[in-house]
Amino acid sequence: MGTMPATITRERRQTLTAELTVEYCGEEFPLSGDRNFTIGRDADLVVDDNAYLHRQLAELSFADGFWWVANVGTRLSLTVSGEAGTLHAVLAPGARVPIVLPSVALLFTAGQTTYEVNVSCDVPTFNAVPQSAGPDGLDNTDMTLGSVNLTSSQFLMVLSLCENALRRSGTGPTDLPTNAQAADRLGWPITRFNRKLDNVCDKFDRAGVQGLRGGRGNNATQRRARLVEYAVTARIVRPEHLPLLDEETAP
Repeated sequence: MGTMPATITRERRQTLTAELTVEYCGEEFPLSGDRNFTIGRDADLVVDDNAYLHRQLAELSFADGFWWVANVGTRLSLTVSGEAGTLHAVLAPGARVPIVLPSVALLFTAGQTTYEVNVSCDVPTFNAVPQSAGPDGLDNTDMTLGSVNLTSSQFLMVLSLCENALRRSGTGPTDLPTNAQAADRLGWPITRFNRKLDNVCDKFDRAGVQGLRGGRGNNATQRRARLVEYAVTARIVRPEHLPLLDEETAP
């Protein structure tokens, strides 16, 4: 029996349009593909009335046999992340990517708040292959784009910024701590914290992580939020690391 022509395969995929589900704060939205679905401050999914958030930031649509996520905002970035670093894409306004994994998280920051929306696909194009454990018995999923060697103090600095996101259960909004709040959590002077933050951002920027370089159009909040989004979605820091924060401040 001959192989099925690619055109027929694509036509068949175009009929599989009822497999996408959007989940936010425990509420699910099944999508049929007959219309686009928007996410923002005044959209099909209203995540918050945050004035810093676009009325519509993300749009999900079905075309050419794939579901797509697009950044339809004008100034905020949108991060699309697969589980354990299997996918990490930062969408600038006007950009889009296909949803090819069983589950992806959409993360975006407006003001001091970071939001996470989960999107799952029942008929994904690809499935992530689990990685084997290393000699220490731990998984090796941290070796992704942007993987760098952090000192123990640099790791604690990143962990303090990510604490709220790591303690959150499921999708939803997360308040981003200020530098002063994170420094206080560690019991550090703010000057030490800021120095560590600069060094870590420089390391990840050299490793290819976008959005961490200082300068015009990239203020302190944006850089800090970008670092949190990357560290959490790439599993550089995980919930099981949180006790290290208490150890740092223990007498």
